[in-house]
Amino acid sequence: MNDMLQTAQNTIIKTGKAMKISREVIDRLVQPNAIHEFIFEVEMDKGKKRLFQGYRVQHNNNLGPYKGGIRFHPNVSRDEVQALATLMSIKCAVAGIPYGGGKGGVVFNPKECSEGELERISKAFARAISPIIGPEVDVPAPDMNTNGQIMKWMGDAYAAQAKSLKLKAKNNEILATFTGKIVKFGGTLGRTEATGRGGVAITEALLDKLKAESLKLKAQSPTPYTLPPKPSVAVQGFGNVGFYYAKIANERGMRVVAVSDSKGGVTQLKAESQKLKAESLDVDKIMQCKKDKGEVAGCGKKITNEELLELPVDILVPAALENVINKENMHKIQAKIIIEMANGPVSEEAYDYLTKKGVIIVPDVLANSGGVVVSYLEWYQNMKGQTWSEEKVNKKLHAMMHDAFEEIWQTYKNKKISIKQAAFETAIKRIIS
Repeated sequence: MNDMLQTAQNTIIKTGKAMKISREVIDRLVQPNAIHEFIFEVEMDKGKKRLFQGYRVQHNNNLGPYKGGIRFHPNVSRDEVQALATLMSIKCAVAGIPYGGGKGGVVFNPKECSEGELERISKAFARAISPIIGPEVDVPAPDMNTNGQIMKWMGDAYAAQAKSLKLKAKNNEILATFTGKIVKFGGTLGRTEATGRGGVAITEALLDKLKAESLKLKAQSPTPYTLPPKPSVAVQGFGNVGFYYAKIANERGMRVVAVSDSKGGVTQLKAESQKLKAESLDVDKIMQCKKDKGEVAGCGKKITNEELLELPVDILVPAALENVINKENMHKIQAKIIIEMANGPVSEEAYDYLTKKGVIIVPDVLANSGGVVVSYLEWYQNMKGQTWSEEKVNKKLHAMMHDAFEEIWQTYKNKKISIKQAAFETAIKRIIS
């Protein structure tokens, strides 16, 4: 069992026991409803046929259709997909949307394939999962190394299957089976930025609470501090999520003083003083530089990923990989607030250590749920045959993120538990009620 799956299941068990839920109900929450494994064949460019291993885990559908992305990666495994499906059940419940949790994946490296091979693999996997998905059954979306174009290919394959099977479904409902699509093929405006934008909305909601309650926090926290008017932010990960989080945080008045990708990063902080008076980085300029040079590290004063995590910033945003904050570096973390934009970026041990120190950690199931919220809004538009403006999508996203945060914050304050436990309690309560 991998660490992410173990952590997800442990958190559900721990929260369920604290809520005095029966062991039978807890076991049902931990175990998925179904695990589907597929072996499918694809003809490659040179005419040779190759076998691929794929998975679709359907964790829980008490609240609605299974919902979750499909990832293409050589390290995809059954345990990883199960862990992510479990977290999707919690995430959808936390966000207050009528979905359950699912996840899928295919074991291969898409970077080693031509576009034609990628299309054939995508369509073959879609045909394999067609009998177990549908707009009111299971709604896949993009994830690691998949995108709107791949969703279109999969959607086309599913539509062809639906036609051959003579399914009684309207075209718009068939369209709704996959979300995260290209806008001109049924996708929604605002989807690209949604996860980052939702994370910033959660951060702002937290900052508003902390400013309102700063005197109380100073009295209670072992590491008291006063939030500056423009808090400093370091973002690890400069893909879609990290870039849009940094860009929108800057626009909203925060100071993004460090960013990085897998090869390293850049910072505005001065090493000799480490004073946090630096102005924000030009996030758009860094992205253009990254496109030109192939990496963030060549776009300013260099910093390693390890150094970025240990900067004395107000807000640290791990937006790349799991377990980047762990027992090896948890003693060096100086940030007062951590916003988990990646899935599981703080290990279980590090989480316990940092929260006891007074660090406020907003869990991934809340912080990065903006993507699935807008996936739901895309699905809703497809099902109703509607098309909304980007402004309307963003307004609904902000309102739904704010509502989710408010309920979890009240549980956190009233029960004096961690925000993560409050989020899991809220989700579990909704799933079993």
